Amino acid sequence: MALRQERGCLPFTNSLVIVPQDRYVAVENFGKYHAAVKPGLHFSGIDCCGCCISYKSITARIEQITVVVETKTKDNVFVSATIAVQQSVQPERTVDAMYKLSDVRGQMLAYIADAVRSTVPPLSLDECFERKDDISWHIHNRLKAAMETYGFRIHKALLTDLVPNSEVIAAMNEIYKQKKLRDAAIMAAEANKIQVVKAAEAAAESAQLQGEGIARQRKAIMDGLRDSLSTTGGEDIDSTELANMLLLTQYFDTIRAVAADSEAQTVFIPVGLGVIAETAEQIRCVTLQGAPAQLGMRSDTTTRPPVAPS
Repeated sequence: MALRQERGCLPFTNSLVIVPQDRYVAVENFGKYHAAVKPGLHFSGIDCCGCCISYKSITARIEQITVVVETKTKDNVFVSATIAVQQSVQPERTVDAMYKLSDVRGQMLAYIADAVRSTVPPLSLDECFERKDDISWHIHNRLKAAMETYGFRIHKALLTDLVPNSEVIAAMNEIYKQKKLRDAAIMAAEANKIQVVKAAEAAAESAQLQGEGIARQRKAIMDGLRDSLSTTGGEDIDSTELANMLLLTQYFDTIRAVAADSEAQTVFIPVGLGVIAETAEQIRCVTLQGAPAQLGMRSDTTTRPPVAPS
């Protein structure tokens, strides 16, 4: 947006000037502003070697100024904010744009820095990223109000980038990484929990079904034995005989299962019909001896007099 001295189109005189379409040109007579001329060929008056008439021009295009401002947020994090400002000269105020400011770019950079440092510090780092549009809007309004006085129109003021300190970026990445690792660990633990629970439920259901199957199998065996013996013998079979026959059947089933297992080692077990009878007798003896003992313990508990305190 710098001013530029122009020369006439004829040698040794500035009487005639050609004005490009993309520039505003001011005519000066002996250094004093005289008039602004439109694009095209113009005769400005009699001149000798540029002593009487001179020209100054400024661009009519929209230009962009990019500035990096370092400031601090509310949570004491230093950030570098990149601001891109798009501005142009107001056609009706070209005189103010040419003659009021000596350093247009420097003045605009000062206003941008002031606007950024008054907008960002009240916000935390997270709020700065979330409210970039609000920061841009505030900077645009501050610049617009300040630069219109000098004949410049502010089209856009954009916060294009916001970069914290490198150590802060590393810390933020580490926080995000640890959060994701924590979420992954929780999900893995939940999956393992589901597997353990489902395995336990399956084992419980399998054990229940296996127990029900064994119970039905034993009941069917006992019913079959009772029916078979009752049919051949003509008289009922008591439960003791049925239990002995069931033990004998299970005994042979156990021997067959041990023999069928390919991983079984050599097992020495007593074989004979007397073994089953002895085992059944032992079970009955333990049961019969335990019942009176339990009854005696109950009677002692109910009839024992209370002991007087010494």
